[in-house]
Amino acid sequence: MRAAELEKAAELAARHAAAADERRSLSPEVAESLVAAGFARHFVPAAHGGTDGGATALLAMAELVGRGCTSAAWCGALTAGAARMGVYLPERGQAELWAGGPDTVVAGALVPRGRAEAVEGGWSLTGEWPVTSAVDHADWALVAAEPGPMFLAVPRSAWWVRDTWHTAGMRGSGSNTLVLPNPVFVPAHRAFERAAMLRGAAVGSTSPSHTAPLRAISGVLFAAAALGGARGAVAAWADGVADTPGARRALAEATTAVDAAEMLLRSVAESCDAPVGDPTAVGRNPHRCAVAVGMLVDAVERLVRAAGFRAQDAAHPLQRFWRDLHTLAGHVALRTDTAADAYGAHLLATP
Repeated sequence: MRAAELEKAAELAARHAAAADERRSLSPEVAESLVAAGFARHFVPAAHGGTDGGATALLAMAELVGRGCTSAAWCGALTAGAARMGVYLPERGQAELWAGGPDTVVAGALVPRGRAEAVEGGWSLTGEWPVTSAVDHADWALVAAEPGPMFLAVPRSAWWVRDTWHTAGMRGSGSNTLVLPNPVFVPAHRAFERAAMLRGAAVGSTSPSHTAPLRAISGVLFAAAALGGARGAVAAWADGVADTPGARRALAEATTAVDAAEMLLRSVAESCDAPVGDPTAVGRNPHRCAVAVGMLVDAVERLVRAAGFRAQDAAHPLQRFWRDLHTLAGHVALRTDTAADAYGAHLLATP
């Protein structure tokens, strides 16, 4: 973590948050500040010049940025997570991905919307991937495709971006559609099976941040921005509020709810950073993250209702945080019912 650069990125993201929401994308200046703060290199192996960082540190980084701009924190956390996917490539593929250095920005497209046809020496890849966050600012992308499914690394020169991100919240994330206009040849060393990532079968690394199974760690990457957004919402609500018994109660309840959600998310992050993996984490962690985000959404919802008409003003940041958290909570990785079903099945099967 680069503390001074992180503080600068948080301040800059907060200053540009309203403009990012209106423009539906981060400014190049904010995107560059996230790289300078260390998000892109956070999970990159030390062998390639990266930080070998952990989930707990990333949670703190994203929370700080998210207090001013949920979308910027989301892009920072997800580009860190996409770079983490690179450790499942063969060594030669890793060397190509980070040939330009550990601050290479990687976008991740997790849904297998592409098709990879086996050809001599690798794969011929076609497809397009909607909802690819930070795609405008990425140098490489790791995209999912069938059969397998597998992930394949493609350079920025291979794709163009279709403007499809028109949403109520998280507008600044610029999660547009990555399009391959022509079939792209991807050599075999720039591809890996998703099953390896699900198992945490990193290539050339034994760092806990790389060997954690995907479902143990992915929830905290998606939820981290929500924690910062909720903190920002509490601060926005409290700004200028009269000191009354009702205001004191509302502030205390919201702050405690956010604190409790942070405890859940921190427990998930710490389990991912532990030197010995926890076999229950694959079922437990996604559920804790989904519950935590639900708590954050509920806390902000109560604040908006308590704020009355002032929270609906387009210039008030509380309405932006409110929209962002509701949109973020709709992500498939943060759905409480799905996560609870999987975790409950695990608990019933465990003596």
